[in-house]
Amino acid sequence: MTDTQWLTEDERTAWIRLAAVLELLPGALDAQLTRDVQLTHFEYFVLAMLSEAPSRTLRVAGLAAQTNATLPRLSRVLTGLEKKHLVERTECSEDRRAKNVTLTEAGWQKVLRSAPGHVTNVRNLVLDQLTPEQIAQLSLIAAQLLKRLDPDARMFVSAQP
Repeated sequence: MTDTQWLTEDERTAWIRLAAVLELLPGALDAQLTRDVQLTHFEYFVLAMLSEAPSRTLRVAGLAAQTNATLPRLSRVLTGLEKKHLVERTECSEDRRAKNVTLTEAGWQKVLRSAPGHVTNVRNLVLDQLTPEQIAQLSLIAAQLLKRLDPDARMFVSAQP
């Protein structure tokens, strides 16, 4: 005998649809950015988070939290972005054990060139498919899911109201 609470038909449909979105959306975001600006979505996300930071600089650990990346994954991506001269890593003056990552001028220009196409793609794939009420619901649903998935609010977005 099992104590498993199986999904209802409505729950199963909702779950399968969400799983399909989770599988398809990353590839669609990557495809546009790779085609247009030779960046993956995650690389763009890293650059965008740096572009919004004071002095366009964050500690590596803070950038990892904002992008929900493991330190090894982020380090590999930062190495590639450094080779493209889009970011630079430097010693942190407040903590010698930490490293800072700064968006270079070339990185800033890359963000400026990348953002319009990315926003258009996000609108086309997601936001323009929804009513304003559905967008509000999606935001609330995502916030509720993040409470379970990120209970310590490691990601910056998880701490937002």
